[in-house]
Amino acid sequence: MTDLDLCFAPATDLAARIRAGTLSPVTLVTNALARIAEVNPVLNCFCFVYADEALALAKVMEAEAKAGKFRGPLHGVPYALKDLTPTKGKRTTLGSYAYEHWAPDHDAPIAEALAKAGGILIGKTTTPEFAYSSFTESPLWGITRNPWNLERTAGGSSGGSGAAVASGCVPFAEGSDMGGSVRIPASFCGIVGLKPSFGRIPFTILPSQFDQISHFGPLARTIADACLFLEITQGPDERDIQSLTSPLDFTAPLPSDLKGRRLALLLNAGHHVWHPEVEAAVRRVADLFASQGAVIEEVSLPWGKDEDDLWSQHWGVYLATFFGHVLKDFRAKMDPNVVRLMDAGFAMNAVEFKKIEIARTRMWGELQPILARNEAVLTGTMCQPAARVGRSDTEYWKLDEQGRYHALDFTSVWNFVSPCPALSVPAGFTRDNLPIGLQIIGRRHDDRGVLGLGAALEKLQPWADKRPPLAKQA
Repeated sequence: MTDLDLCFAPATDLAARIRAGTLSPVTLVTNALARIAEVNPVLNCFCFVYADEALALAKVMEAEAKAGKFRGPLHGVPYALKDLTPTKGKRTTLGSYAYEHWAPDHDAPIAEALAKAGGILIGKTTTPEFAYSSFTESPLWGITRNPWNLERTAGGSSGGSGAAVASGCVPFAEGSDMGGSVRIPASFCGIVGLKPSFGRIPFTILPSQFDQISHFGPLARTIADACLFLEITQGPDERDIQSLTSPLDFTAPLPSDLKGRRLALLLNAGHHVWHPEVEAAVRRVADLFASQGAVIEEVSLPWGKDEDDLWSQHWGVYLATFFGHVLKDFRAKMDPNVVRLMDAGFAMNAVEFKKIEIARTRMWGELQPILARNEAVLTGTMCQPAARVGRSDTEYWKLDEQGRYHALDFTSVWNFVSPCPALSVPAGFTRDNLPIGLQIIGRRHDDRGVLGLGAALEKLQPWADKRPPLAKQA
């Protein structure tokens, strides 16, 4: 039987207890493994669990702690990596039969940093094939489910990480975000997820060093844990030519006082249609911030399906360039939507692709004046609550008869248009007890600013004590 209070304790608390000698790394890892054994058969959030290795390392770290030796701020705390992130000697499948047996000969810098800080890698979490989807459902690993409702998706593409954190398997997990893949599962699973400023966390896992939409980010239950993750994993790192050269201090108090802060409320975006309970939750947060002295300006942007289509075209070229070589041998075993996107990517010529950058420049010109007047934008992370499993992103990429756009997410545009940080934090629940995420987009490089706004909401409307029904069932 697992200790659920231990399962749902924040990493900052666990690390402090280990350092104080009141918690054993062995006890903590044993409890985490027991929790995974309870929920993974139902959620399918882990594709690999390193039980023997994690316990052996926990025993070593327990002895080190007793001797007063600590490797770093995570000493003895378990965490998970997404099955997209290279880990030396450990299979990294990318959710695809094409990489089913790939065991990299190196660790990604983010994996190095977490291990150096004393974290214990307990397993790798599921992803849709090549991290392409808002649904974590892959031909190789199957469907990952939401701890709040097993008939709903955990989101994607870091859905395994989101479900693992939300269900109490680990205090935080790593995700990657090219179009919302950290923020989507954070929103659907009722936790914190950050797409940091582009270049904040070194990203070297792709063949190109000049990609400009890809980020690593934390999935956590508290803002403090997200800050701890960033403090450990941020650059600079010369292996990533685009990593930011000026690190931030994520250990210092965050700017969470709302008085006088100018914030934009964005719910009028092209012909997007918001689920009424999502819109109501976002407006409640804006009103709550205003009651604390924030100055709220309601704004609009002309971003709708056309902009999402441009991102999809860009994504198709991305997939075709980096993974298209596997089509020849694995087409029949791949997700048909991945194949379709790759084929479209191969069909696009260089001039058409370059024209996408002109559209991105136009979009930045529309966003920049809003961020000049306001330090952040408040909006929904997702336009809809968590969808049912077995559906597809393509079902949402269309207009209804009235020309309205019932999109699932409102995340990819923020990868597409800007290098700005974007944070998803819990904003409440629907009547069906499905989590709703608030998205906070900040100015360039102002990661601490968006985290400070998240911390303000966390204080006013605490969420870390909310546990999914699965916590009571398992």
